Amino acid sequence: MKITREDVLRVAELAHLELADAEVELFRGQLDSILEYAEKLNQLDTAQVEPMAGGRPSGVADDASSAEASGLRDDVPWPAAPMDPAEALRAAPDSGPGTGGPFVRVPKVIER
Repeated sequence: MKITREDVLRVAELAHLELADAEVELFRGQLDSILEYAEKLNQLDTAQVEPMAGGRPSGVADDASSAEASGLRDDVPWPAAPMDPAEALRAAPDSGPGTGGPFVRVPKVIER
């Protein structure tokens, strides 16, 4: 798949990036190379490769011995929330009734 100048400009627009003409051409070539490499990977025969999720083969049991062997810890909930939401709102500089609910008002950072 060949990436066009318009493709690069559309991706830049979606990412809220302003690119110089030289950057558009540089990124066009880079994106084209990435997609060519992905196409090569799609041509590989992976029929004998076992599927994985989260970096572990899908057949690994989730018992304590396998978790210990892999260096993972048990996923246990905290006994209580680290901070009461009302307490957090009291500490915020612009929050509470003037914000229309239990919210914190923050400055606008995106112009589009």
